[in-house]
Amino acid sequence: MPDRVLPSSPGPAAGNTQRPTADNAPRPTVSKTPSPTADNAPSPAAGIALDPATDNTPSPTAGIALDPATGRPAGRAQALVLLFASCLSVLGSVLLAPVLPSIQQAFAGTPGVAALTPVLLTVPALVIGLTATVAGRIVDRLGRKRLLVGALVVYAVVGTAPLWLGSLHLILVSRVLVGLTEAAIMTCCTTLLADYFAGPRRNRYFGLQTVFTTVAATIFLAVGGLLGAHSWRTPFWLYAVSLPLAFLAARHIWQPRRTTAAALPPLPWRRLLTPVGVTLIGGLVFYVLIVELSYVLDGIGVKSSSTIGFVSAIASLATAVAAWSFAKVARFGPRVTIPAAFVLSGLGLLGLGLAESLPVAVAGAVVAGLGNGLLLPALLTWALGSLTFEQRGRGTGVWTSALFIGQFVCPLVVLGLSGVLTGLSSALLVVGAVAVLVAGGTRFIRA
Repeated sequence: MPDRVLPSSPGPAAGNTQRPTADNAPRPTVSKTPSPTADNAPSPAAGIALDPATDNTPSPTAGIALDPATGRPAGRAQALVLLFASCLSVLGSVLLAPVLPSIQQAFAGTPGVAALTPVLLTVPALVIGLTATVAGRIVDRLGRKRLLVGALVVYAVVGTAPLWLGSLHLILVSRVLVGLTEAAIMTCCTTLLADYFAGPRRNRYFGLQTVFTTVAATIFLAVGGLLGAHSWRTPFWLYAVSLPLAFLAARHIWQPRRTTAAALPPLPWRRLLTPVGVTLIGGLVFYVLIVELSYVLDGIGVKSSSTIGFVSAIASLATAVAAWSFAKVARFGPRVTIPAAFVLSGLGLLGLGLAESLPVAVAGAVVAGLGNGLLLPALLTWALGSLTFEQRGRGTGVWTSALFIGQFVCPLVVLGLSGVLTGLSSALLVVGAVAVLVAGGTRFIRA
């Protein structure tokens, strides 16, 4: 696409053989569209599709990356594959929750079974937190698509392995490998969404990523319980869902064009450390509602499993609604969206800490859920906003590590506060107050 328009010089009029001179020669006019300069040229790091010929002119599909092989822009097919693949990280963390007692009973003769069984549920998140940074470096070095497709295939193999394993220790090893593959999948999916889309489109898909994972967590929890009624091994069949996703990824996902460089450029740590540090706290705050809501309800006398499930579903719905609306509020920037998310989450947790009746607990859960829905896409947009293509995989990996480490330590922190203070209610008040304080501090961030 040319960035200058040079109209053809008109030919001599009929019967006029006069040759153009310096005074009468028609002069080509130059369009007023400025040619890109160092200041106004769109950057590939921003996700803007560039014209293949000039590599510096915005295409009609500005804001969407183009497939280097076909020239087609990224679209719904690529986004849906990445959004559904993102749900696999929550599959590892919630699917087994309903069958943990059955697993512990099945391996009752194993030394330390009471401690090992809960670890089956949480160890994938810990592994993601410890290895996502490495996965991000691999993403930037080797490419996004190959790692994503390979990780999806391996995920199915190691995820379904407990169907045949007869040792609790071997099952634990398989869960560690699940965490490794989840780290690669999450890093690739988030990086590719940032590669393919920019501006409002990117904000929309980051919000939808939280919507998809939140809804998936609710569905996986219910399905895990239904399948677990047959056998504790049956839920592991669900891990095979990554195989059709691997096929779809191989078919629809393409490796974005990258600039050739002898070495990867360093990460801008001075700009990245603050978003990553806040994300560590955000991961902890985000997970409190998920882990502790049922205990809060039990503490105020709600014993019905169906009521607890209904309240949890309402909180999840609030999270999905807020995440869905993120694209509309993202225009205000991280200086507004991040404090707003922390304020809502903090006030909701304060409400849960003070709750002595079901309506108050429901109100607190809904407010905290709304904050959670804004929190993750706001933090992600802030962290990745200034990164180039060659930095984005590693930046996403660092951000993902911080998020999952925060989620992993969440139950430990709440348990420790509950022991030091006067119980769960006091611990929730402390975490809620910290979230509100963080909101005040992030109000002055440099977006």
